[in-house]
Amino acid sequence: MSSGSTPSVVVLDYGSGNVHSAVKALEAAGASVELTGNRARALEADGLLVPGVGAFSAVMEQLRSSRAAEVIDRRLAGGRKVLGICVGMQVMFEQGVERGLETEGLGEWPGTVAELDAPVLPHMGWNTVDAPEDSVLFRGLRDERFYFVHSYAAQDWTLDVTPPFPAPRVTWAEHGTRFIAAVENGPLSATQFHPEKSGDAGIRLLKNWVASLSTD
Repeated sequence: MSSGSTPSVVVLDYGSGNVHSAVKALEAAGASVELTGNRARALEADGLLVPGVGAFSAVMEQLRSSRAAEVIDRRLAGGRKVLGICVGMQVMFEQGVERGLETEGLGEWPGTVAELDAPVLPHMGWNTVDAPEDSVLFRGLRDERFYFVHSYAAQDWTLDVTPPFPAPRVTWAEHGTRFIAAVENGPLSATQFHPEKSGDAGIRLLKNWVASLSTD
């Protein structure tokens, strides 16, 4: 990206829903946004957003059949930034278990996505998060609330990163049990909640991510 230019972001169109609200939110956050399933465009953009709604298994099938999984892997191997949202975050883990069905994920992070142990599911509505002090995504957003709608989540973080690589920044939330609400790990970031449905706080979070694209 040339100095002073607007960061380009592709919202990956691979058959999952909830894409148009993500496009509008990213535009409000200052990005030049394209909604496309074109792999070359997805590889070239400064940032790639991976949306995801519905079942873990269905999202993985769509990612693999469209060869979008290859795009994600190639971008991350080259240090190009990717942001996953909701099930787009969940599939970054090794495995998802839904109603007894085990599905292999993209395996960018170790761990299993499983049903929350909570009295009411889905977890739907606004919730606070516990972000690390050095978070880039949550800079200036310490006391904000974000919009969640999900019944499944990763509930343990086991990735062990040793110097010189920086430790991942893991943000937590609670609904019945503690679960991972966001991760910032090198070029790969993700949120379990929906920034595009989280009002001004969500736009500000996306602004933080879009601003980080200019540091590549």
